[in-house]
Amino acid sequence: MSELPVELWTQILEVGVKSYVLTYKDLCCVSISSPRLRRLSDDDCLWSHLLSSDYPSSSSSFPSSASSSKSLYKIRLERDRNRKKAAHMRAVLRKESQIAEHYRRLGELENWLMVETNKLTTTLTELSNLRTVREATVALNVWQPEVIRARQTQIVEQCSVSVDSRSRTLDMELKICKQQIAIFWKALKDERQRLNLAKEELTSLKYHPLKDHKFIDSSNNVSHIKRRSKDAINSKVKQLRST
Repeated sequence: MSELPVELWTQILEVGVKSYVLTYKDLCCVSISSPRLRRLSDDDCLWSHLLSSDYPSSSSSFPSSASSSKSLYKIRLERDRNRKKAAHMRAVLRKESQIAEHYRRLGELENWLMVETNKLTTTLTELSNLRTVREATVALNVWQPEVIRARQTQIVEQCSVSVDSRSRTLDMELKICKQQIAIFWKALKDERQRLNLAKEELTSLKYHPLKDHKFIDSSNNVSHIKRRSKDAINSKVKQLRST
């Protein structure tokens, strides 16, 4: 390589740059190979061509104090890196905000699910009481000891509404509660899938191959959102499925 004349090396570098084979990184690698190649790779014509090809619309934005095309290229490269870094940070913040919104939505769905589950439990309890009243009403027509008969009469008298009409109303409420709970469970499942997808996208955004990357869960940013206990919900839904 040292036997090649300077003119030949100059033509090789010019052809490489003009044919878009050599980039600014390649020229930097060539420049650290030897003092001779360093002088050749610093040629202003090479960097001028790189500058016009990589940043064709921004030559007027460079300061006049920069004396060489290589310095101009370095300034533009730093600006471009800062712009990409800022855009990346905005993308990360948007994704973290999206994850926080998913957590908020999950909290709302869990609250609604808890309300419907409590309503379901109340309806089941009232239906059970109505069955007791109905059994007591039927038992009044059967001969029984006076003490038992008096208790059954008291149970029937305490029911101020028609047992059959109230029972039909409660059956309708029970069906509505079951439908609402099924809808909320499906919404919870879909929202959790969207949350997991957003977490994976955030992990991909934060990944850097040269750093010991550890993903920090964005739930730390939404600690103010209270997570409902899944056990309490599941235990009540089991009652629903058993009925």
